[in-house]
Amino acid sequence: MGKIISIHSFRGGTGKSNSTANLASLVALKGKRVGIVDTDIQSPGIHVLFGLDEKSMGHTLNEYLRGEVSIEQVAFNIGEHAGDVDMEGRRKLAGKALYLFPSSIKGTEISRILKDGYDANKLNEGMQDMMKALNLDYLFIDTHPGLNEETLLSISISDILILIMRPDNQDFQGTAVTVDIAKLLLVDHLYLLVNKALSRYDLNHLKAEIEGVFDTSVAAVLPLTEDMVENASGDIFSLAFPNHPWSKGMMQVADTILSIG
Repeated sequence: MGKIISIHSFRGGTGKSNSTANLASLVALKGKRVGIVDTDIQSPGIHVLFGLDEKSMGHTLNEYLRGEVSIEQVAFNIGEHAGDVDMEGRRKLAGKALYLFPSSIKGTEISRILKDGYDANKLNEGMQDMMKALNLDYLFIDTHPGLNEETLLSISISDILILIMRPDNQDFQGTAVTVDIAKLLLVDHLYLLVNKALSRYDLNHLKAEIEGVFDTSVAAVLPLTEDMVENASGDIFSLAFPNHPWSKGMMQVADTILSIG
């Protein structure tokens, strides 16, 4: 049975979806069978990083949660279509076993979820079925920010939890709460990923400081970079620019995940 990896943050704007897409892509590039599920159903967006829109991505998680399709029907084979794109990073995924389970970006679908909610247990059952049906080595969950029933269930079934935070006082407080809960839920492997660190910071010193504050390993400290902003979620940055400091930090995190294997 493969491993479930939740990528979570207490607040929005940490780069959670970007990090999830890059980590999953780097692991798939190593020859692993990888799935990505977008459980941020209220504000989905990870599909954009793979060049998809509502028309091109087929069935969605929303349909599965309503019992209209099977979870296998939601799976979009990124590797099968990557050779047709003109983006350097995404093209490297051609032929790789990388599957996306997207959520709908339609306003009506999001409104329906906000109004009616959904069965979090059915979602988690679906994730277990994804693992078996596609024989996945790793399933990455792009969670909804904050703490609610859905994220707590995702965290509780995870083999690896990566909490993304910025070196910001609000993030420090919210991450502290999430770390405490993750430890209570006995997550096997818990890591912090510090993103958007200013260039004036000593990254090694910042890493040591944060590890001391949270008593939790920091998988990497990633620099704030205009290059990422310029990319504008148009490509998988770490694949398009593998020698960039941000990409090298992300590769460290991917290696940590693979070492747990």
